[in-house]
Amino acid sequence: MAENQRIHPVHDVEAPPPPSSSPRPSPAAPLVPRGASRSDKGDPAATADIYQPRPGRTFPVTHSKPPKKKRSCLCKCMCWTLLIIFLIIVVIGATIGILWLIFQPKLPKYSIDKLEITQFNLSNDQSLSATFDVTIMARNPNEKIGIYYEGGSHITVSYNGTQLTEGALPKFYQGHENTTQIVVGLAGQTQNATGLLSSLQQEQQQTGHVPLKLRVNQPVKIKLGQLKLPKLKFRVKCTLKVNAVSANDAISIQDSSCNFKLRL
Repeated sequence: MAENQRIHPVHDVEAPPPPSSSPRPSPAAPLVPRGASRSDKGDPAATADIYQPRPGRTFPVTHSKPPKKKRSCLCKCMCWTLLIIFLIIVVIGATIGILWLIFQPKLPKYSIDKLEITQFNLSNDQSLSATFDVTIMARNPNEKIGIYYEGGSHITVSYNGTQLTEGALPKFYQGHENTTQIVVGLAGQTQNATGLLSSLQQEQQQTGHVPLKLRVNQPVKIKLGQLKLPKLKFRVKCTLKVNAVSANDAISIQDSSCNFKLRL
């Protein structure tokens, strides 16, 4: 019986365990899951090896440009220009208003007082020669305004759109509240006037009068007290009806009216 007993080895409790075939983690290696970053206190080189961001596209940084000084200067110049123009208009308007209140200007008046025909005949070459003497009454109703009639005036007398005679007013000065009688000699020649003369005589026989138009274009200077204004233009248009247009008849004016316009 003693020979058949088996002896089993007893393991020493104090002995270290046998080495394992599977590798174990090194105690110095950190227990950090894969893909996670380490603590700030860890090794920066190891952290850089673990996390590397993907390179992305870089965008240029744009800075807002300050407003251009040229545009600001241009706006200021325009504003100042408009302001100056406005002030000039205000000053001119105020000056005109003051002068108007002081001098109280009134328009001059004109009328045709008399018409004499010294020549009105048809020549052998079918040209019409005419000579008129026109008496014009010019009245200045202003108390403080004088009128200088300058040279370069032009007067015409026409019938049915055809000019018969022309001439000019003399230079003179018309004082305050003055009425001046002016006798102006007019002369003219119309070519191929056979039809014109026939139409004129026919209208005279049918209506008993002949319509004529007289136009005056007169440069003047206005005197306000001691102030003489720059040159202006008077334009006068008169319509008159005469009993006949002939050198053999006494001409009487049956009706007349004149319109006055002032041009700068």
